[in-house]
Amino acid sequence: MSPEIATAAAAGSDPESAVSLPLVSVASEADRADWDAFVAQHPQATAYHDWNWRAVIARSFGHESIYFIARRDGRIAGVLPLVYIDSWLFSRSLTSLPFFNYGGVLADADEVARALLAAASELARQRRVGHVEFRHFVRRFEHLPCKQHKVTMRLPLQTGLWDLLDRKVRNQIRKAEKSGLTVERGGAESLDLFYTVFARNMRDLGTPVYARQFFANVLDAFPQAARLVIVRLKGAPIAAGLTFRHRDSTEIPWASSIRDYNSLCPNHLLYWHALESAVVEGCATFDFGRSTPNEGTYKFKEQWGAQAVPLVWEYFLPAGGDVPDQSPKNKKFRLMINTWQRCPLWLTNLVGPYIVRSIP
Repeated sequence: MSPEIATAAAAGSDPESAVSLPLVSVASEADRADWDAFVAQHPQATAYHDWNWRAVIARSFGHESIYFIARRDGRIAGVLPLVYIDSWLFSRSLTSLPFFNYGGVLADADEVARALLAAASELARQRRVGHVEFRHFVRRFEHLPCKQHKVTMRLPLQTGLWDLLDRKVRNQIRKAEKSGLTVERGGAESLDLFYTVFARNMRDLGTPVYARQFFANVLDAFPQAARLVIVRLKGAPIAAGLTFRHRDSTEIPWASSIRDYNSLCPNHLLYWHALESAVVEGCATFDFGRSTPNEGTYKFKEQWGAQAVPLVWEYFLPAGGDVPDQSPKNKKFRLMINTWQRCPLWLTNLVGPYIVRSIP
């Protein structure tokens, strides 16, 4: 596509009040420092707007990233990270951002956001994709169709958090401790322990698993922000999670436990340790991650006092039609899920990474 796209925008009907046009281009490695400086100062930026995720996605999944950057008067006024996926399951798509909870357009003004949307729309037509997906917190483009089927669960943090927890939650944490479970926090040296639990849990859920290398790449790219929490029973890992620090918030985007030990409440010990660590580090918010309202994980997070924050996924559909349904609840995936749950772990670990790279 053309490296630069000028988009008309005006401050008002008075010619003298017109603002300069946003100029959108495809960002290159030379733009990295400017990109990250803009993201760092923008109040609506998420952890996943960081340039480093581009390399994580390329190394982990082999997908092409197209990062749009909008400038006005020579200064950055907006960014849009996109990933192109040619999926044998879902055809071609552009997503901001796949595999993660957040992404989308980051702009200083509405006309800049529209310029970035125009660039993404043009790219979608050129690549003949079925849809472009923007993972936003709020409605950014009212004319686009959207889904609001997911929420993220967030808990304000403060000292004395233990006394604010529901009594049942406190009892389950105590039960985990009295059952001989131990918890530890580490980095890349704990990856094998984490992955042992994560891979087992994904198989049991009927979901293809990410490759171990994906998490290795995350830990390598973000050695200070990304940490692993491991819960053990008699030395063996039975629950594990990856926490990610961004500004004054800690998120836990990936957490798993082995269901055989659910009666010992390892998940409660895992999350309590993650919460305690976030408080000690001075975080103001704990993000429990994405959930479907009123389902099991939603209710688990709700019992900690977390509040639902709606997510808005907006879509540009070049050929029209309905927004995509890539949910495990889609009936056409039910047989695949049931079959996957019965597969041996060695097979799901071998084949899963090849499948999951096509599921944004």
